[in-house]
Amino acid sequence: MEKFQAKKRIKKLREQVEDLRYRYHVLDDPKVTDDVYESLTRELKALEEGYPEFKDPNSPTNRVAGRPLEKFAKVRHDVRMLSLNDVFSKEELLAWEKRVKKLLPANAPVEYFCELKLDGLSVSLIYKGGVFIQGSTRGDGLVGEDITQNLRTIQSIPLKLRAPYPEFLEVRGEGIMSKKVLRELNAKYETEGKPLLANTRNAAAGSLRQLDAALTAERRLDFFAWDVSQLKDSKIQRFKDLKIQGLKDLKTHSEKHQLLRELGFKVDRHEENCADLACVEKFINQIGKIRADLAYGTDGVVVSVNDLSLQDRLGIVGKAPRYMAAFKYPAERATTVIKDVVWNVGRTGVLTPVAMFEPTMVAGSKVSKATLHNMDQISRLGLKIGDTVVIQKAGDVIPEVVETFPKLRSGREKDIKVPEKCPVCGGDVERRLNGNVSSRRGGSRPSPTEDAKSTVAYYCTNPKCPAKNRRFMQHFVNVLEIYTVGPKILDRFQQEGLISDAADLFTLKKEDLEGLERFGEKSAENIIKSIQDHCTVSLSKFIYALGILHVGEQTAEDLAGHFGSLDKLMDAPLDEINGIENIGDVVAQSVYGYFHHKENLKFINKLKKNGVRIESYKLTAKSYKLKGKTFVITGTLDSMSREEAKQRIRELGGKTTESVSKQTSYVVAGSDPGSKYEKAIKLGVEILNEKHFLELIK
Repeated sequence: MEKFQAKKRIKKLREQVEDLRYRYHVLDDPKVTDDVYESLTRELKALEEGYPEFKDPNSPTNRVAGRPLEKFAKVRHDVRMLSLNDVFSKEELLAWEKRVKKLLPANAPVEYFCELKLDGLSVSLIYKGGVFIQGSTRGDGLVGEDITQNLRTIQSIPLKLRAPYPEFLEVRGEGIMSKKVLRELNAKYETEGKPLLANTRNAAAGSLRQLDAALTAERRLDFFAWDVSQLKDSKIQRFKDLKIQGLKDLKTHSEKHQLLRELGFKVDRHEENCADLACVEKFINQIGKIRADLAYGTDGVVVSVNDLSLQDRLGIVGKAPRYMAAFKYPAERATTVIKDVVWNVGRTGVLTPVAMFEPTMVAGSKVSKATLHNMDQISRLGLKIGDTVVIQKAGDVIPEVVETFPKLRSGREKDIKVPEKCPVCGGDVERRLNGNVSSRRGGSRPSPTEDAKSTVAYYCTNPKCPAKNRRFMQHFVNVLEIYTVGPKILDRFQQEGLISDAADLFTLKKEDLEGLERFGEKSAENIIKSIQDHCTVSLSKFIYALGILHVGEQTAEDLAGHFGSLDKLMDAPLDEINGIENIGDVVAQSVYGYFHHKENLKFINKLKKNGVRIESYKLTAKSYKLKGKTFVITGTLDSMSREEAKQRIRELGGKTTESVSKQTSYVVAGSDPGSKYEKAIKLGVEILNEKHFLELIK
């Protein structure tokens, strides 16, 4: 084929393939069979490979995965990606309308626009000159993650807009997985012995946050657009009957949907303009009857004030717009039998009862625990251990118990009692009413009047309770190198009643996390894997992780090297600890006192019970080349991590410490050294760069 013919054929094939893609994925109106579509695509791909000078990054053949990323780059949103306030009943919807109308002029006509709230991952798409250049996640609303490579694999996202198009466009929408694809993938994964996908929402979120876009492509995701966030153009363009120069020329939210369709985006057809709330309720009822049969998961209806000028007037409060509300259908429910009730302790010391039961499928994932909130809730439900109950998963929180069946009791059920002592530290428990101390545990019960007006909570009174010590928990997970669990995640786990202390981390299961906001399938899996991968810990690292006063990394190494096992250390007399080289009276007293405090022993036993395995100390020194030498490492080393460098020093008989003193033999300085480098210069301590350090440890 002549070059000019090839160029002409490639152009026509691209137009034809793109038109067929648009008809199939956007209009849901396939003109030809898949075989014909694939045949044309193969021909186009062959011509592009034969004539590379005609390749185009936005050709329909370029919906392929790029090279795997090491991490996602951050993207700052020019226009904040908002969350929606939820309403769960017609009464709450009416209250929302009253708040809206109160903020508008008395004679302002308010019409509404209704659309589905799809179950997936909200994303932003940026187009310049009609070409897709960047896609990102919502993140915290202000900063998201760049997932452009993954989004390019979705057939229903146009790589190039249909003309005429604006110079700049930002579109918001939902990356989703269909129920059909979920079933097909799970059937395939079950055959291959792979973990199954929990539900369409978690599957979509997890798929779009894969570092390898090839995995995203395998998941066959879809995309629905639901908003135009930014639109800029220097000249007036005509989109059928709409004259658009910018967002100011769009009058209603429904016009935005019309524009999105004109530009080539897939927009869900279940939508309606409503003159009043009665029409909105009718739409909600209609969707409620058919949503189980829809191709995609949806948990509600988004109701918007349709007039964009009124939206501007209503504005935003916090992270949510006043002019929108998400009506959520009743949460999915299931029944199970309560096996036990455990009490978790939060950062403020409040005791939260958590029901334990056999793993039960609800809202698409298995759960094995549910919050009971407080004793007031237990009393309202009349709940006992052994009861058959209804659990529900409402929104992005752990499940809750909402109903019990007293008629199904066998007579073996047990009352639920508040612990007399804190389950974490053994401290006294106080009953508090409206934030004030009412009585010690076991005191008088609140009167019915008190119950009606206030909430009773029970608190651990010990200010040193480990459950209250956020810094200790973070220290513990850092030493064990469980880097997937940061301070905010620890706070969230405590807030949801999943953990009281660091030992509870080792009881968590993937299904406990998947229902939490921003904990998709992949992130839950990564957190649980990281925790389980660090169940086995060296003796020196375990001692250091306990956070014993005055015991740093090197002292923990000295203790481990002397005693060899945790049991021997725990049984050691004070004078033996005091006799270890480099351990003085104050440190010895601290170590001895720690292992003779019953609550510390209780914590250690809990760790063991929950699966933490402590390895006996093994002498790692391969030679004593560095015997008597003490090292401090600062900055970043190119050839190894700090932990690897410390291990190498120990293997050669040397010691490491975290602080620089006159007794320090060497400071190893990598790139960007900190204040330790400056202190070494002041004290005259010898400083080694990475090259000299590597020569020393050969």
